[in-house]
Amino acid sequence: MPCKVAAIITAAGSSTRMGGIKKEYCVLKDYAGVPAAGTEALTVLGACVTAFASCAEISAIVITVPANAEQGEWAARKALPPSLLGGASSGARTPVFFVPGGGSRRLSVHHALSFLQTDPPDYVLIHDGARPWVSPDLIKKVMEAALEAGAVIPVLPLLETPKELDGKGFVVRHLKRAACVGAQTPQGFRFADILAAHEKAAALELEDASAEWTDDAEIWGAFTGPVAVVTGEKQNRKITFPEDL
Repeated sequence: MPCKVAAIITAAGSSTRMGGIKKEYCVLKDYAGVPAAGTEALTVLGACVTAFASCAEISAIVITVPANAEQGEWAARKALPPSLLGGASSGARTPVFFVPGGGSRRLSVHHALSFLQTDPPDYVLIHDGARPWVSPDLIKKVMEAALEAGAVIPVLPLLETPKELDGKGFVVRHLKRAACVGAQTPQGFRFADILAAHEKAAALELEDASAEWTDDAEIWGAFTGPVAVVTGEKQNRKITFPEDL
């Protein structure tokens, strides 16, 4: 029996390092400054959704959006090509849903996972909406690896030597570069287990307000088990500052 795979694209952040500009709704240009889709320019979010919608194995796409009306579902819909919305009558094959985010990335993903629970997939891919250059090939690679390992993330070797700091401006550990990697998304997980891990993380946050999670792989690792890796892609970079566009 074929596995059902859904995708979550996170776009509920406030983009504070972009000067308040909602980066996922910005028009995306390639490195030469030409609209990425030729005659039809794509937004950052539009490029992400287009990549996932092009994969026949993806049964549904859930986008987390800001809870406020100004930048919420209405704005997200405007940022997507019409061909990705409106169901089969518009030519769209993959249904797209919108879920209000929470006060943190973890909470926003948890909202999306809970939404999917009404018709649960077997696996879920979780992707940063600020990574518009993700390729269908990488999506499929992560998907296939997740089916084997239960949890997988794409990674790249670090170029600089990493150091661990003590919070006071001093180095406390000199980490081996060969043993460290930079994590990307999409990150793929067995759905029931990543949902359970998020529920445990939520319970811990109630006890410890300082609990913080930088990605879903960390949550899986804390409450479920080991995370496998596949090789990521250099072009799958994340937009953080205005110049990244």
